[in-house]
Amino acid sequence: MLLADTRLSAPGRPTRPAVSTAPEPPAQWHRVLTLLADVSLFIGTREVWTQAATHRPAVAAVISVCYASVLVCGVLALVVRGRRSLARVDLCVLVTGLTLALCAFVLFHRGSDESVLTAQAARDLVAGHGIYGRPWPWLFGGHGIALTPTVTGGYDYTYGYPPLAPLLTAPFLWLGHGGLPAIVVSTGALLVGTVVLWWLLPAPWRSAATMTCLGFSMIPMYGRLGYPAILALALLVPVVVRWPRIGRGGRLGPAGVAQAACLGAACAAQQLPWFLAPFLLAGIYAVRRGELGGRAAGLVVLRLAGVATTVWLLINAYFVVSQPVAWLKGIALPLIQGAVLHGQGLVGVSLYLTDGSDRLDWYGYASLLLLAGLLALFVLFVRRLGPAATVLPWLAFWLATRSQDGYYLMMTPLWLAAVVTAPASEFAGAWQPFTRRLAGPHRRPARIAAAVVLLSPALLSAALAATGSPPLRLEVTSVRHDARALSRLSLRVTNTDDDALTPHFTLTRGQGMYPYFSVLRGPATLPAHTTATYELRPPGGTYALPKPGQKIRLRVFTSSPQTLSSRYVTLPSA
Repeated sequence: MLLADTRLSAPGRPTRPAVSTAPEPPAQWHRVLTLLADVSLFIGTREVWTQAATHRPAVAAVISVCYASVLVCGVLALVVRGRRSLARVDLCVLVTGLTLALCAFVLFHRGSDESVLTAQAARDLVAGHGIYGRPWPWLFGGHGIALTPTVTGGYDYTYGYPPLAPLLTAPFLWLGHGGLPAIVVSTGALLVGTVVLWWLLPAPWRSAATMTCLGFSMIPMYGRLGYPAILALALLVPVVVRWPRIGRGGRLGPAGVAQAACLGAACAAQQLPWFLAPFLLAGIYAVRRGELGGRAAGLVVLRLAGVATTVWLLINAYFVVSQPVAWLKGIALPLIQGAVLHGQGLVGVSLYLTDGSDRLDWYGYASLLLLAGLLALFVLFVRRLGPAATVLPWLAFWLATRSQDGYYLMMTPLWLAAVVTAPASEFAGAWQPFTRRLAGPHRRPARIAAAVVLLSPALLSAALAATGSPPLRLEVTSVRHDARALSRLSLRVTNTDDDALTPHFTLTRGQGMYPYFSVLRGPATLPAHTTATYELRPPGGTYALPKPGQKIRLRVFTSSPQTLSSRYVTLPSA
């Protein structure tokens, strides 16, 4: 035996290492995530390629190369042996996604009302004019740009967001007319935000950033439409990643100061961060109080809020001084403009399932009450709800009068950042008020009771809004038309409400909002419990007759109080 050992270790014959040098294999879920991110890039790409093949052959060639990259990355995601190799595949998937986003931008950059308003605000800013309270109706004439109708019978032609987007758009005005400069800013912000999120996430999770930000063709579309919310999203990414660690040890440090500055800048870009900020600040206070105590935690949150507020004020300072009243009304415009009902939330009950409601204001009350109730629940049960801080605020919009799905979709990358970097373990030691009362032997009934008490006002308000009755009874008495279009519409309208109402009329097909009709005959204000005849003229003089089987809905909005009365009408078919 000794001889055998001696032979194995004899000089001139190297021994094999006991530990293998083979690369460490990646986890199977990492392969699956990389593959899903890769597959998500297929969605919407054919449409872009089809357009490019006709108008931009060079772009079509680049997209074809991207197709090859997606296919190769799909193979590599399944066969590479090491973690580092799979990380390189993740990088290739990211680069492919960025390239496809740029190709789509080259082809589709007509923009929307958001982009043209932002670009016009930047032009007026450069010209030395104020950007708030200035209507620009000519931006919406004949360009296919959507209007925002209000319950007052008009449209909102003004800029209604904080000023960071126009400030960043101003250097790009040389690119051209329309909304292109604003689209460059929003699309660029999305690409930068994607790279930042990809870099900040742990390596195995990085492909999830590519999939969420660039896959599915959702968020890049909002970037190409020039939404200021995309700029806000990009600024919130570094704030949300590992947000429960902000102020750890009682110090913000350079990283915490940078996160606070980004939070202030995000709030100066668009209003959606306003709804997220209270949840983040409450969560940071709870986590830091569990670690440091109440006084130290309060100081951390004060410093964080102080830096964010300072940055926000610096960005807004010029407008606060030059046009304070118009600036204040402008940044609050989405909350006070009185836009008509729209979206995929509870308002669909009044829009599509019933004939309207005389209590539309209660949708807004329900939304605010739900936001307050969710914030209170978050504070009470932060150890359980802490990981959901980036999702909870958007529940309130489901009850709002404007419940568009974009409010949820555009912020989904923040959901990913939170689930990966702010898990439940970060909140295990967080401070919670009333711990003894809510954690005793009867904790489940106590928690249910707390949730019922805090959420009931919102649910009751929503029920009041949805169960309201239409205040106007509508009857079509005559229709003037030719073979293709309607030119006059006569109605008998009865006000069953106790208040005098000022009606504004339109016809709608599906979910869209057709421009308001002009009232040629009939009282501007209809007194309570009276009946009057109205003669209406379509905008532009004619309204195209529907196709056979297409439903037409007559809708009547009033502003004070906010009400909706509607009914299906039968018009001659074209």
